[in-house]
Amino acid sequence: MDKLAQLQAFIGKEFTESPSPFMRWLNPVVISAETGHIEFQYTVRQEWLNPMGNLHGGVTAAIMDDIIGATMFSLNEKSFIVTVNNTIDYFSTARENDRVVAETKIIKRGKQFVNTQCEIWNEDKTRLIARGTSNLFKINN
Repeated sequence: MDKLAQLQAFIGKEFTESPSPFMRWLNPVVISAETGHIEFQYTVRQEWLNPMGNLHGGVTAAIMDDIIGATMFSLNEKSFIVTVNNTIDYFSTARENDRVVAETKIIKRGKQFVNTQCEIWNEDKTRLIARGTSNLFKINN
């Protein structure tokens, strides 16, 4: 089974078979998975909160980096694709037990570099929580 098909097998379910221990800890539900475009839903947990009771910015960044990694996984490349940088704008907050949706897309896919975008929304996508871009680099394994 190719990598994209593995993701698609979990649509509507928690992605318990991720090769990433960190992703398994984040425990996303796969909403959709296409080549270069992934959508996951997360339930904000107590340990993800900052002292004000809102989703911690570092967890937001981690969700983005992790789902962008899954997006690279969906490309079925033979080489590893690693993060070079992340740039994130924070617009709103989420609270414990809120469901948030992270959605990625590839802006440009070159021979060595990939530029991607991730948006994190509230559950019904009426409020943008954060938007980020990442550049990634293909390396040989």
